[in-house]
Amino acid sequence: MGAICPVGAHSYFPSSSPLRTTLRGRTSLSAGGLRLPRSWSCRSSPTQLAVHDDLDSLLAVLPEDLRQDVVDASKRSSLVEIILDLGRLPEARYVGENGGEALRRSEVTEKELEYVLHAVGGFLGDNRAGIPGRAVHGAVNMISDLLSYAKNILFVGRPGVGKTTTIREAARVLSNELFKRVVIVDTSNEIGGDGDVPHPAIGRARRLQVPNPSLQHRVMIEAVENHMPEVVIVDEISTEAEASACQSIAARGVMLIGTAHGETIESVMKNRSLSKLVGGVQAVVLGDEEARIRGCQKIVLERKTLPTFPFLIEMRERHYWILHHTEKSVDKLMLGKLPLVEVIVASPWCYAMDTALSPSWLMEVRRLDDQLKLVVERWSPYSRMDC
Repeated sequence: MGAICPVGAHSYFPSSSPLRTTLRGRTSLSAGGLRLPRSWSCRSSPTQLAVHDDLDSLLAVLPEDLRQDVVDASKRSSLVEIILDLGRLPEARYVGENGGEALRRSEVTEKELEYVLHAVGGFLGDNRAGIPGRAVHGAVNMISDLLSYAKNILFVGRPGVGKTTTIREAARVLSNELFKRVVIVDTSNEIGGDGDVPHPAIGRARRLQVPNPSLQHRVMIEAVENHMPEVVIVDEISTEAEASACQSIAARGVMLIGTAHGETIESVMKNRSLSKLVGGVQAVVLGDEEARIRGCQKIVLERKTLPTFPFLIEMRERHYWILHHTEKSVDKLMLGKLPLVEVIVASPWCYAMDTALSPSWLMEVRRLDDQLKLVVERWSPYSRMDC
């Protein structure tokens, strides 16, 4: 018996054991991931993040004594998740801290788990149930120019790094500020909530709910065929059918914003189901003369076609992203060369960090200046984390 509750535009509880109550939409930022040399520092003004926190909706389903412990916690704003495991001490986990903090000295009981499950209600096909949650406005300030280009953008990163939070805010900005017709394919209801009325965090964007996760690719095509969108947003592209649906949507001239698991562009290139999103990989046999000119073996790897997503953003940390011009980066990597990328620094603090990453890539840095205007700077080579 158990559940899990990540809070983005709402919260979810899978019905499988153990019970985990997880809070997403972190408001504090921590250093890590890519690091600059100690002799360098990165200065950027605050990105004016506005957190609309419905944490009380989560607390309402917890046992009363735990509810009070979380409310009284001084680190409430950096709460990541609340974990309730049967027979163990309840824990709260926070951004930038290893492990968790016990909320009390007594173990979680079966009666308490049943109370939480009853308060949450029914489950969806993917073993999740939802309650209202947290939205973060300003999460896409650093790529506002990309949104106005109307080019497809793919966000990749490990679970919990903020991909869903980012595309939720992108939906709001595109629909409310750029006045686009936006349709969200919300398979787990994690972007727009699972209530009858979509969560206000998505702005004027429309939402298509998916009856079963295995049908996500069909609903993606339906969104284009039946609803005349200018932008389609989809979370967690993970199957070959969904990747093919992305290609079909892009071919129709509709802007596509999506997320996928994987920490680097190379992890997507090596994923057989998803590699077509970045142009695909194929082996090519060269003639003797061509191999001699290139100075390489006769069998080489090349990109098959144009990428579905012209821009790919590696979300290494919530405040530290890497922006690829996908076509150029893939071609460079195929040749064993170093691509030119942009590092997106979305932190309101100044960092001076180590470099301990390999191999070196060339980099540009985009940041906000003192007047909160976007600035792109050319920096020296830096190194990349092997993931």
